Amino acid sequence: MTQASIRLVIGLGNPGAEYTETRHNAGFWFCERLARELGVSFSKESRFQGWAANVRQGGQNLWLLMPATFMNRSGQAVRALAQFYRILPSEMLVIHDELDLPPGQMRLKFGGGLGGHNGLKDITSHLGTQDFWRLRLGIGHPGDRNEVVNYVLKPARREEQEEIDAAMDRALLAWTDIARGEMEAATRKINSKPTPAKKENP
Repeated sequence: MTQASIRLVIGLGNPGAEYTETRHNAGFWFCERLARELGVSFSKESRFQGWAANVRQGGQNLWLLMPATFMNRSGQAVRALAQFYRILPSEMLVIHDELDLPPGQMRLKFGGGLGGHNGLKDITSHLGTQDFWRLRLGIGHPGDRNEVVNYVLKPARREEQEEIDAAMDRALLAWTDIARGEMEAATRKINSKPTPAKKENP
């Protein structure tokens, strides 16, 4: 398992009020929650083509970034900030929606395939490597690949959103490990399946 000190957290999504609650914006949701947890707020940074926030953590600066470009151009914003602050791909964590995981499940992983995700594809194209950390937030699959575009651009059902929110809460509990670069510990916490709630007898 690659050890890393994360210096840049990137949440993927689409800008604009019409996309705020859609499944494809799960990366934005997490980034906004993390910012609240860390007590920082985002500001629009035109030089980085997105919304950025900065906090001092573990003796170094941590950047949070939500690209203001659309999903399939996410790499422009990532490369702009990373080049300016000399942040290596191995020091980045990208949070994105994941069709191949059900709502409520997550996977933290380093490198690997792109799963057809346009945001990951563009980041890889701009960085010239797939070797960065990803936090995959499960949103489920519509069952028909022809329905994927329509599915990711719609809000989750209420019960799905509850599962996604609970998953993000669990990921935030592992943030201390991530901030310290203890990625093995974070991976064990995040990748374990949630324990189903016990049903009370009537």
